[in-house]
Amino acid sequence: MRELDPGVRARNFEEVACGYHPDDAMRESQRCLMCPDQPCVAGCPVGIDIPGFIKKINEKDLRGAYDILTETSLLPAICGRVCPQENQCEGVCTVGGSLEPVAIGRLERFVGDAAIKAGWVNIPYIQAKPFKVGIVGSGPAGMACAADMAKAGCAVTVFEAFHQPGGVLKYGIPDFRLPNAVIDAEIENLRKLGVTFECNTLVGRLFTLEQMVSEMGFDTVFVGVGAGYPTMLGIPGDSLNGVLSANELLTRCNLMRAKEFPNFDTPQPIGKRVAVVGAGNTAMDAMRVCLRLGAEKVYCIYRRSRKEAPARAEEVHHAEQEGVEYHWQTHPIAILDDGHGNVRGMRCVRMELGEPDDSGRRRPVILPNSEFDFEADLIVYAIGTNANPIMGQTSRIALNKWGYIQTDPGLATSIAGVFAGGDIVTGAATVIEAMGAGRRAAASMKAYLGIRDADRPYRPFSGDGDKLFGIDIRERNFARVRIA
Repeated sequence: MRELDPGVRARNFEEVACGYHPDDAMRESQRCLMCPDQPCVAGCPVGIDIPGFIKKINEKDLRGAYDILTETSLLPAICGRVCPQENQCEGVCTVGGSLEPVAIGRLERFVGDAAIKAGWVNIPYIQAKPFKVGIVGSGPAGMACAADMAKAGCAVTVFEAFHQPGGVLKYGIPDFRLPNAVIDAEIENLRKLGVTFECNTLVGRLFTLEQMVSEMGFDTVFVGVGAGYPTMLGIPGDSLNGVLSANELLTRCNLMRAKEFPNFDTPQPIGKRVAVVGAGNTAMDAMRVCLRLGAEKVYCIYRRSRKEAPARAEEVHHAEQEGVEYHWQTHPIAILDDGHGNVRGMRCVRMELGEPDDSGRRRPVILPNSEFDFEADLIVYAIGTNANPIMGQTSRIALNKWGYIQTDPGLATSIAGVFAGGDIVTGAATVIEAMGAGRRAAASMKAYLGIRDADRPYRPFSGDGDKLFGIDIRERNFARVRIA
């Protein structure tokens, strides 16, 4: 796929990957072997019919490819850009055993972009049901749940704490990787399904989950607020001016438009020498944003080696192309003060890799007598996130020992009628995994409300179950009755 020149793109926020030309997509689709065992489908968290949509591309039927994609994936233009396909569908692609795997993600993006350009949207026949559904959070889990409940005929309202819907897709991912126009187009499709968005609404402060299912009249509620509470290192100097989390940096730049200062009045001072601690996708985004905001030098500080970096290989490569300098097996132990409350650098130690830890990665161990000072005037932490404590503080919902919402296998919480999914349940995961959780929760919510789920086959009647008016009680549902 063609990309913008690194020297040009490092100073603007235009999308780096330019997308397939139709001829490129056609050639790539022809590489698919249409395997009968379909390992790529098993490798997809939501089970997209990957050979099916690729076959439609090969037949030049892009609308057909879009129809197949949207049977299971709500956001093809988004997932095609940000999902780690190399660890999912492409990671198990049969072609990848001897050649480069089929570029499933790029083909998905190609179809998603074609749909946005043509204005395609699949809106099924919807028969209204007498149910009111509340969704807390408008990220990928919330959007997927909202879509399925709207298609089931429920009146769906999505509550978003920020001033724009989109959740982590909007505040956490820069335009050069996921343009806002793409997110807005997918959200507009939700509105066409009848979903209502209420922004600037912080659930847990304006009203609680218990109030939603009682006084506010919601028949069921889904919580998909993500896990955006930043982790700090807890070392001396953490509170100095010039130390911030990647979440704050990215939110100010992406959602609050600091990148367009002074046209937008959100300031985001950037130092000349920026050190970003961490090597995940968020760290890569933070480093590349700092370059575009005018930093002269940007460094990646990571305590393991490049091989263990959790970021996508493509993101590490793009950051390196743009001028990021990597310092592997390096760990900060203190932030240094310039005497006026500002950052002047950090004290680091060298690391070596020891035995594997519980995650399977080799545990970093400090090398003796390896301390050194590293000059920097802005430190950005991108070392993971935690569950936002607001839900636990303002409701009786059960949490696990890490502060994440506790659910049963059907994603039901300890509050009757309230379900949860995505990062607030599992911790940080991928966009497609969050969408999968939103859809699983929606299936449970429909069962809770007694709505027949069209995606599930009817159970064979055994003849020995409980019956009501001759109908298997498990098939209970609601019907409109006109009284003369």
